[in-house]
Amino acid sequence: MAHKQLSSQSAVVGTEEQDQEAIDELIASLPISKDLVRPVHRLYQNFWCPIDVLPNVIAFQRHFKAKDKDIVLVSNPKSGTSWLKALVFSIINRSCFDISNTPLLTSSPHEVIPFIELKLWPNLDGLAEPTLFATHIPYPSLPESVKQSDCRIIYICRNPLDTVVSSWHFLLEKARLENQPEWSLDEHFETFCQGQILFGPFWDHITGYWKESLERPHKVLFLKYEDLKEDVGKQLKQVAEFVGLPFTDEEEEGGVIEEIAKMCSLKTLKDLEVNKSGQLPAKNVKVEKRSFFRKGEVGDWVNHLTPSMVDRLNSIIQEKISPFGLQFKTH
Repeated sequence: MAHKQLSSQSAVVGTEEQDQEAIDELIASLPISKDLVRPVHRLYQNFWCPIDVLPNVIAFQRHFKAKDKDIVLVSNPKSGTSWLKALVFSIINRSCFDISNTPLLTSSPHEVIPFIELKLWPNLDGLAEPTLFATHIPYPSLPESVKQSDCRIIYICRNPLDTVVSSWHFLLEKARLENQPEWSLDEHFETFCQGQILFGPFWDHITGYWKESLERPHKVLFLKYEDLKEDVGKQLKQVAEFVGLPFTDEEEEGGVIEEIAKMCSLKTLKDLEVNKSGQLPAKNVKVEKRSFFRKGEVGDWVNHLTPSMVDRLNSIIQEKISPFGLQFKTH
């Protein structure tokens, strides 16, 4: 089934001048992050949203109309987002592209599946179905049309110990690009534990989608980064079945699953010229493409976090996440 990738043209969905003024007034009234948090965040519907993208988030909520065949990819930042985008794009479009001509050879995964909060489109009606897009927005704050329609949501989660380290490295790269002061792992860790991170608190983000996946498994597929690392082929088959495009016996025998897994591996994506230089074409957000591809290992946290940090983060996990029956592999 063909998927037409979204336009890179930036636009705010359905917002007229009066509507925009109301959004600006709302944002100005929201609690603002202090001290360690960079960039500046506002507390909107109980999650911390970067002020640069908050107008688009609100417009997305108010005006986006999901279709039943849409597929929404969601993640906590630095939880395997790039990998998930590449894998799902390849699964959906395998009848159109193979590893020799996939757009992933010439475009970042974040360009073939942009974040809806970074680039909003005035009209999605003309796009071929299924429309594939991504977001970091927590489940309670998704547009009602996404929650009420039959569109599918695929969520990827990563153990918080590795996530806090990965997000620190990513934000360091961003700070250097913008000539902003760098901050220590201690500072970032404190912010992470306070929940004042991109689209945090992380525990609410994770449990929101986890609970929905348990209540509506046909609607929300919950993936774990560590499970992908352990058996990517098994997870690819699960994704393909979830979106209604299961691999045929011929495809499995022909090695299609293995080809997709290899094409979308961190090593392959990291070595592509398109991901080595340049920035994402996102308004108000400067990000080097190479900063999305670092180690991608499970257990790298042992090289960065002190025992007291591990104890503190584990206690948060035990209090905020474990009661819902969600466990993480950390090695």
